[in-house]
Amino acid sequence: MPDCAPEIRSFDDLKSFVHKVLCKKENILADQFGLHETPLLRQGVECGREYSLFGPRSIRLNAIWVRDRSLVYFYDARGERFMKLEVPLVAGL
Repeated sequence: MPDCAPEIRSFDDLKSFVHKVLCKKENILADQFGLHETPLLRQGVECGREYSLFGPRSIRLNAIWVRDRSLVYFYDARGERFMKLEVPLVAGL
């Protein structure tokens, strides 16, 4: 996996990238399982986003995007972090 994510220009790009990585981790068909997105707030201001993929056989994969660090942390079905990527900040994020 790369040390840095491809250029991401919007939250839709970020969500699509996270979905692709999580699906690839467990060989899940992306078109059959959607990604749930939840804004994370600190004192009423968005500080990140949590992404959850609920796959077959009760598999749950997660990713957390941290705005102030420009990082995405990816977690496997056991809850263990398997990857950390820097996401280049682009206007709009």
